[in-house]
Amino acid sequence: MLVTINRYLMLEQLSDFSANIDFNTLGLLLILVALEAVLSADNAIALAAIAQGIDDPKEQRRALNVGLVLAYVLRIILILTATWVVNFWQFELLGAVYLLWLVFNYFTSSKEENDHHSLGVRSFWQTIPLIAFTDLAFSLDSVTTSIAVAEDTWLILVGGTIGVITLRFLAGLFIKWLKEYTHLEDAGFVTVGLVGVRLLLKTFDSPLVPPQWLMITSIILLFTWGFSKRTTQVE
Repeated sequence: MLVTINRYLMLEQLSDFSANIDFNTLGLLLILVALEAVLSADNAIALAAIAQGIDDPKEQRRALNVGLVLAYVLRIILILTATWVVNFWQFELLGAVYLLWLVFNYFTSSKEENDHHSLGVRSFWQTIPLIAFTDLAFSLDSVTTSIAVAEDTWLILVGGTIGVITLRFLAGLFIKWLKEYTHLEDAGFVTVGLVGVRLLLKTFDSPLVPPQWLMITSIILLFTWGFSKRTTQVE
């Protein structure tokens, strides 16, 4: 699933639905948690691909931990300033350009021995800011939409905290799966590209923004392809 598309669209639908039904705080929090847990795959696969550039598994885990701590700080800042950020379309434009740059850099890089592309990131200290800013780019739209659903800032902060914890868990799984499934990394970066294009079109308020059914269908097909072939490499 694509968090930066599905989660926002579901939250928008929830916003309309909540006008008729009075959700209590616990119920709303459970919904935010469920959405974070189920719909974070696209963000997680991008972070996993960045972290796997480090050869040492221990350093991979360390980079994910430190990078997501920084990502959490940036999320908190974004949540606290969201009512101001939403007035500047330039932030969404920067997020779109950054995600599209990641995709371009990935698909134009040389392939390694395992027939996977490489982002060319090998250093622990290079990986940390990439993880943090990638998560921030994915979060630009979701945070402002979450504010429309939940007026209590503390509730959104709790949701953001759970989201980062979920990302850490999923990214760890995807690092293993990227070695196991031949097409998964390519499928993940195509979905990142879709996120970037959608964010770019939204920036210019374009009527070409794809409908939700088309985006969801495309993402399901991409991840189905991504998990369709196991590598023959013996670990």
